[in-house]
Amino acid sequence: MIPPKPASRADRVSFWRYVRLFRQDILSAQPERLYRARMAEFRTPFFHSFLCNDPALIRHVLNEDPMAFPKSARIREGLSPLLGRSIFVTNGSIWARQRRIIDPAFEQSRVKGAFPAMRAAALAARARVGARAGSVIEVEEETSHAAADVIFRTLFSIPIEDEIAWQVFGAFRDYQRSQPLLNIGALLPLPQWLPRFRKRRTRAAARVIRGLITRLTEARAEAIAAGDAPDDLATRIMTTPDPETGRGFTPAEMVDQIAIFFLAGHETSASALAWALWLLAAFPEAQARVAAEAAGAGDFDDFAVLARLPFTRDVFRETLRLYPPVPMMVREATRAGRFRDRPVPEGAQIVLSPWHMHRHERIWDNPDGFDPDRWSRRENARSAREGFLPFSQGPRVCPGAGFAMAEGTLMLAALVGAFAFSLPDGPPPVPVAHLTVRAAAGIPLRVSRRKSA
Repeated sequence: MIPPKPASRADRVSFWRYVRLFRQDILSAQPERLYRARMAEFRTPFFHSFLCNDPALIRHVLNEDPMAFPKSARIREGLSPLLGRSIFVTNGSIWARQRRIIDPAFEQSRVKGAFPAMRAAALAARARVGARAGSVIEVEEETSHAAADVIFRTLFSIPIEDEIAWQVFGAFRDYQRSQPLLNIGALLPLPQWLPRFRKRRTRAAARVIRGLITRLTEARAEAIAAGDAPDDLATRIMTTPDPETGRGFTPAEMVDQIAIFFLAGHETSASALAWALWLLAAFPEAQARVAAEAAGAGDFDDFAVLARLPFTRDVFRETLRLYPPVPMMVREATRAGRFRDRPVPEGAQIVLSPWHMHRHERIWDNPDGFDPDRWSRRENARSAREGFLPFSQGPRVCPGAGFAMAEGTLMLAALVGAFAFSLPDGPPPVPVAHLTVRAAAGIPLRVSRRKSA
């Protein structure tokens, strides 16, 4: 299928067959009917879950009564060695305090202030790709490099070529390749006292990443104390007090938050950018429109350039629909209730799947097709409002959503404006879920310079 979509499993399989499929890839472990169903209920000896594709249920869980459906503890099973108690995994008053401190750093004015760093990273990525023009490149590697560069420049005002930044990037790459978004602990309710037998490579990579982040954070704390710290995201977050208590993050808390910024800001952007470039290579007419738009936007001198790239933004948005970087979110019901006239017991796992919502046959016209123009057609407004949640919704919407959209649009314009991307010989990439939706065997693309660039 073009765009590529993983095969689904048979409708009924044994639990242990499901576990084996789940461990390989959570996307292909799901049945085909989830692309049509409004809700699906799963019962096993170890968990009781409901996958919700009904927009009304999504609103209820994420917007109307979010405190009754906190993030499931099972989501922390695979991520706690890296993320600790970061905002991605906490709930309740701890999460609310973290959000009060972090949100001001991602206001629209702050994103505008980060634009020069984004632009510098985009131009650096363009130069790196230019050095390999005329060959087939592994796009996921390039977009990972570019997205990491954006994070380092906007968080700590250092390019990825900085020695510590480069070490963090390498360790994070090892972590991403060895850690799925959901591990077996998401299926089996293991008691807290039971040791977790995680991969040695995963544990080692997490330790390296947190150690390097600690060095960066401690150096920034010293610069803040000396009064010569740059005005970037790290400084803003480290110097922002909780408006209710007057206290900011401790050094240990800051390490947790920086870790999730690397995960959410680097890994997700890299995934979306790689898929966007593949889609543009597969659909040359759309690529030509992005290139023309970029040519008319100048050299991206200021934040206002993003307003001159509407089609490029829609390409990135359509990529997020087809390949949402975080394909599933898991909440837990803290009290009994009813979903679509079915009883939902306390403790049930509530699975919200952007992957299935974004391709749902009841919500989208041509759900598996690549159609960037759908975002400018009025008849699709309801689908966009009810069936699109790459950054979640409600109080727990990703604070960096605006940042990610600006970064993705700018990076696409910078690269496609300078280079033509085409498909090499071979089968299309197969989407699988690691930490984010990646390609099972990478995304190779042929790159050549545009004559007009």
